[in-house]
Amino acid sequence: MSPAGEDGAAVPGTWVPGTSTESGPGSGPFAESAPFESWDRPRSAWMLPGRCRTPRRRTLLLEITSRALFPTILVFSVYLLGVGHYGPGGGFAAGLVAGLAFVLRYIAGGSTDPGGLVTIRPPVLMGIGLTVAVSTALAPLLVGAPVLSSAKLTVPLPPLGELDLVTSLFLDVGVYLLIVGVVLDLLRALGSGIERDMRAAGEEV
Repeated sequence: MSPAGEDGAAVPGTWVPGTSTESGPGSGPFAESAPFESWDRPRSAWMLPGRCRTPRRRTLLLEITSRALFPTILVFSVYLLGVGHYGPGGGFAAGLVAGLAFVLRYIAGGSTDPGGLVTIRPPVLMGIGLTVAVSTALAPLLVGAPVLSSAKLTVPLPPLGELDLVTSLFLDVGVYLLIVGVVLDLLRALGSGIERDMRAAGEEV
């Protein structure tokens, strides 16, 4: 609606507060705002590693947040894995922290695959972790030492000096992989159940 001039005719190019444009939503500075589902739907390719589980239910805010936090949480879990022998951390705590990263990616719409380039099923990852942990625990028997005995190894690094490694780190690595596999398997089991119930209720998955 435009204000009328002296002769009662509308003056073009003006706008009166409280009125709406005639061009429809999205056609001018005074147009109605788009629904949240429209502007929050990503228009670019999937931003996270792995495949997108629900392309129709992607959200821009959650996807960008997950893209920033996912690698950060994984790096922090590796740090906890490395310092677990000398301070707070270890394979179990590091595995739980890494599992939180995969939970965040799953909530954003990602799959339960550990990575995008190499696809490993969660039971396989659990088997690898369990094999590494058990092998590390029983390895001391080969040299006549008790089970779960640890030794300190010194690895020379000419540019940096020497790196001290404890054999119990391999046990922590096995526990780390085992816990990550358990979290991914739980996500797969619970997620498939929720999606099945949504389909039964006629909701879009």
